[in-house]
Parts: sequence; structure tokens; C-alpha cells
Amino acid sequence: METLIVKDVRKTYGEIVAVKDVSFSVNKGEIFGLIGPNGAGKTTTLRMICTLLKLTSGSISVCGLDISKESDEVRNIISYLPEDAGAYKDLTGRNYLRFMAGFFADGEEFEKMVRNGIEIADLGPRIDSKVGTYSKGMMRRLLIARAIMPSPKIAVMDEVTSGLDVINAFEIREVIRKIAKQGVTVLISSHNMFEVDILCNRIAMINDGRVVLSGTPAELKEKYGAANLEEVFVKAVMG
Repeated sequence: METLIVKDVRKTYGEIVAVKDVSFSVNKGEIFGLIGPNGAGKTTTLRMICTLLKLTSGSISVCGLDISKESDEVRNIISYLPEDAGAYKDLTGRNYLRFMAGFFADGEEFEKMVRNGIEIADLGPRIDSKVGTYSKGMMRRLLIARAIMPSPKIAVMDEVTSGLDVINAFEIREVIRKIAKQGVTVLISSHNMFEVDILCNRIAMINDGRVVLSGTPAELKEKYGAANLEEVFVKAVMG
């Protein structure tokens, strides 16, 4: 079942065409990667999907909802974690999750959401430390918990392991796999092709605002006789 359908989407800023007729679809419970170099149009595409930017043309459907006509409904079922997201440093991790949960629920539903967030963050006793004392990896776990605790249908994450060391990046990928197994559709953008190779069920490669390839990592490596996705990308773009 397709949870997200992006069809012929274009975004222009005056004479600049940032996204050029991009199309792809994502299935329920799938981890889908939108990959490519910096400036390729990944973040712009994600922001349109999350209703933060208006489409110039084309269409996007989220769980059957048209984002241009039903944007409020879409925002209720989608979460977005930008690369530069942060949290209130003077709050503890627990109080930050409680603060954010207050925008979505009250009563027992509120308490259930907070418990869910604490479980996802998995910070142990550090959940009661101030956010300002957290490492980058701890901060990213907290932010993922904030994005997932309202139980969205789709979680959109931009460069989710950017700046993390090997161990923290590994742990964050495990969190993402766990989320997907629970039925959440995950869309990530990344320029880290090793990461999407081992994490994503399917990918779309974007360059200069266009999708140049899509499929499973295994399919694309076989098609181009490549050892890794970086080699696939170079062969596809350079010919």
C-alpha cells in the first residue's frame, strides 16, 4: 500500500528551478531514501511533502490526502525532523517531551505519549538531565522521540545522522529500523550513500533537482555492476 505518492513535482524560485518534475512513491512501513549531493533538491522536496513549501506544479498525496487541498489533515499524520533541529537546552529531556506532547494530547493520552517518547529516546537516567548537557547522539535520539511519539503515519527525517560518530549513527539507524517495524513509514534524505545502502528498502537518487534512478540498493548495484551506491551514482550521472 502506497502511503506517499509524489508525482511530477516542481518547485521554482523566480527563474531558478530547484526541483524538476520529481516522482516517486513510498509504501507503508518502508524506509525510503532520497539521496544525492548537497544542493540536489532533497530538502526542498521534503519540505514540500511536509507542507512547509508550496508546490509550483505536480501533486503529492499522503495517505490519500492531497497536501495542497488538505494540508491541515496532512500535518496531523506526518512528522518532520530537519537536519538543524534543536531542543530547549534548559529543560530536561523528560520535560522537553512533556512540553512537546502538550501540543498533541491531554489527560491519559498525553501521559501515554510521553511514556512512548521516553521509551523511543532510550536515554536511561539521562532523560532527567538538562538537554544542554547532551551529546549530539543523545540530542538526536531525543528529537527522533519527539517526532515519533505522536504516532505519525509518516516520519520525514533530513540528514538524520549528520555529524554523529560511528557508534551513535549505528544506534540511530537501529531506532529507525524499530520505528519502521512498528508500521511507521520513514522517508530520509541523505548524502551518505553507505548509510542508505544498509538502511533503506528502496531509494531514489536525485541530482540537479531530478530523480535519475530509483529502486532497491541491490537492484541498482546489479544494474550498474557497482560495488556500492556511490559508484552507481557516479556511473548514472557521468554516463
